[in-house]
Amino acid sequence: MRKIILQEFITLDGVMQAPGGPEEDASSDFNYGGWVAPYFAEADEAADEFMKKWMASTDILLGRKTFDIWEPFWPKHAEMWPGINDVTKYVTSTTKNRVDIEKSDWKNLVLLKNADDIKKLKAGRGGDIKVHGSSNLAQTLFKHDLVDELCLMTFPITLGFGKRLFGEGTISAAFKLTDSLITKNGVILTYYMRAGEVKTGTVGV
Repeated sequence: MRKIILQEFITLDGVMQAPGGPEEDASSDFNYGGWVAPYFAEADEAADEFMKKWMASTDILLGRKTFDIWEPFWPKHAEMWPGINDVTKYVTSTTKNRVDIEKSDWKNLVLLKNADDIKKLKAGRGGDIKVHGSSNLAQTLFKHDLVDELCLMTFPITLGFGKRLFGEGTISAAFKLTDSLITKNGVILTYYMRAGEVKTGTVGV
């Protein structure tokens, strides 16, 4: 059994759209692309150590739109993320909007068609699989209870609109905090592990 780790940049109000730059995803007139950039301008040794764990080489699972952003970039910038071009990249893509992996310059690509393919992948042998970006894929993973861990970088801003990590597909689930760090400029880095079902009760009883 393989673990699926959802690894995301989010705002305080849960927005995950286009954190890296204005050109990433301007759909629905989103005009705040690149909202994480100011927070990486200041050096922070503790955060740098945390980021090494964030960027550790594992197989990755991407939605179609995130793949379209990453595929022309990373083959040419491997020095920025050692190992990114060598790991297996699983790409979810519908029949209607199929990725042609045979024509891609990015090596080690595997096409997945639907949630059943992801379930088979998760049930197989191998190491951890990390998901980056891919907001639509994230909703599918939550809906089918396929998220084992959350690794979140929460930035001290609210945007009010944009694609959110926790959408309508999110099921009720409990998570346990396993690691955390607050940077000098207020970014909260957290790791959560799936911890069964949500428990309820009455306070003080």
